[in-house]
Amino acid sequence: MNKNSMSLFIIWLFSILLSSCTQKVEKEPTLDQDAFVADLKMRTFQFFWNVVDTPTMQTPDRYPTDNFSSIAATGFSIPAYIIGIENKYITREQGALRVVSVLRWLLQSKQGIETTDVTGYNGFYYHFLKYGTGTRFKNVELSTIDTGLLMAGILTGMSYFDGESNLEAEIRVLADSLYRRVNWNWAMNSKGYMSMGWFPDKGFIESQWAGYNEAMVLLIMAMGSPTHPIPDSSWNAWCRTYEWAGNDTLAHINFEPLFGHQYSHMFIDFRGIYDDYTKAKQIDYFENSRRATYYNRLYCIENPGKFVGYGNNIWGLTASDGPADVNMKVGKDSVQFFSYRARGASYIHVVDDGTIAPTAAGGSIPFAPEICIPALHAMYTQYGEHIYKEYGFVDAFNLTYINPLTNVKGWYDPDYLGIDQGPILIQLENMQTGLIWNILKKNPYIISGLQKAGFKGGWLDKLPQKDI
Repeated sequence: MNKNSMSLFIIWLFSILLSSCTQKVEKEPTLDQDAFVADLKMRTFQFFWNVVDTPTMQTPDRYPTDNFSSIAATGFSIPAYIIGIENKYITREQGALRVVSVLRWLLQSKQGIETTDVTGYNGFYYHFLKYGTGTRFKNVELSTIDTGLLMAGILTGMSYFDGESNLEAEIRVLADSLYRRVNWNWAMNSKGYMSMGWFPDKGFIESQWAGYNEAMVLLIMAMGSPTHPIPDSSWNAWCRTYEWAGNDTLAHINFEPLFGHQYSHMFIDFRGIYDDYTKAKQIDYFENSRRATYYNRLYCIENPGKFVGYGNNIWGLTASDGPADVNMKVGKDSVQFFSYRARGASYIHVVDDGTIAPTAAGGSIPFAPEICIPALHAMYTQYGEHIYKEYGFVDAFNLTYINPLTNVKGWYDPDYLGIDQGPILIQLENMQTGLIWNILKKNPYIISGLQKAGFKGGWLDKLPQKDI
């Protein structure tokens, strides 16, 4: 190689190295809070629009891991499509076509008492369904709450698509048929409570819906059914099992994971309406969820477990994925870590292993935007390269966990979960516009259920007589 050739080679090599160095130090600009919220909303919608089991049009439980579809996630997908329409991500026709495909498949899918090759029984559906066929996945239970969340989404579609086209008329007929088919009363036991589920070979699960949790919307829809209603007394039986605890400013009906304070509120606007229990406590369920959210954050700030990263804006315990089911030494302490687990903190009970789930803050946005949005933005700015990707936030992360094989500190979930994506998108929209709340304020079955439960006040008392 002559001198000129060598000089050209050195210049070329230097330019390549310089380019490589420049690429390494370049970083995508951090979005300010308003731009971040808009970006989060769009990305989370795209999860529901793009991640779908096309033979059945049901929503997968998680992505990119391929396991099965989730009927609760499908219930969240219908409001997500409506949010897509209202935000002009998709057209109304595109959204209607997707929803009608979901509902057509659900109504024509086989139901029966068989243990395999069916989707459910008595109008209820199995918790998880196989990809492709949509039939029962392995030996999972027929789930009352997951069917309830599915039906809440279906009723949202029924009330939103009120146009005169054949397509929108079909959505209303399909949605009404699916809801009316559910035999809610079949799942009630002799004590006046609804079972959590049923197995075709073993019968009903002994665990029942009692205490305060995510099942409020389930009971309200079951009471409002025109075909198979549960007794009106069911609501007072439910309220008798509440656990009230806390100090004067944050006293509330306790339930550890935040999802229990969020799921029903994704569909029903509880602001200013009261049942007998909340009226006596001078609180509504919306305020109850606000206090639970603040307590969850306060616990993380105090951080009694001394987990890495917890602070004013890094908080949020709820049901989520986790690093592993293992007990390991971290510093001088022994820590029990979990994989998927309902984590949470209340005055009564705590389950905490250092795992933060963005959906905990995301699902509470309407209750306390002043602390929830800064928390999500802080997670994005501090750990975004690990946890904020194509469809927004992955499900969870744990900064305390140390991988025993690599000795690398910190675990970041590879997956998104449909039931945790839904609260982020739906509650963000509810905070901004009240969209899903306002749609279901027009639904006669939701209104009937609330009234049978004894709710009064607020928007319920302002309804025109013809809407009741």
